[in-house]
Amino acid sequence: MTQLVTMMLGDTEIGIDVGTVEDVVRLGRVTRVPLAAPWIAGVMNLRGHVVTAIDLRTRLGMPPAPQGVRPKCVVVSIGGDSFGLIVDAVDEVINVDAADCRRCPATLDERWRQVSSCIVQREGGLLVELDIGKIITPDRFFMAA
Repeated sequence: MTQLVTMMLGDTEIGIDVGTVEDVVRLGRVTRVPLAAPWIAGVMNLRGHVVTAIDLRTRLGMPPAPQGVRPKCVVVSIGGDSFGLIVDAVDEVINVDAADCRRCPATLDERWRQVSSCIVQREGGLLVELDIGKIITPDRFFMAA
C-alpha cells in the first residue's frame, strides 16, 4: 500500500508519494534565477531555507493557470535538496494498492508519460502518479549558453 498526496494541475488529478513531501504551503514570493530553465520559477525562502520552485505547468508544456487560481506549493525533498512543486490545488492523501497502479497507456500524452510512474483508476477518473525523479532533472536546470 502506498499513500499519495493528490493535487490538481489543470483538469488532471496527479499524485506523489507522501514520503517525499515535506510541506504544503501557499506560493509566496519567488525570485527568478538568471539562465535557469523556463520551468524553474525561481527560488523562495521557506523558514530560512532556500527552495527551488518548479512550475509544473511550464515543465509539462501546459498554459499558465487561469486568473483566479491561487497556486499551492508542495515541498518535496530529493537527495537532501528541497524543491517546491507549483500546482493549482492540493486535495487529500489517499491509499493506493499496488494492484491499482496501471502502466501508462499509449494514449496518455507523451509529456505526462515521461514524468509518471503509473496511472490509478479512481471513482472520479484517472490519477497520474508522478515520479519526482523524472520531473526534477538537474541536468536540465539551466539553459544552454
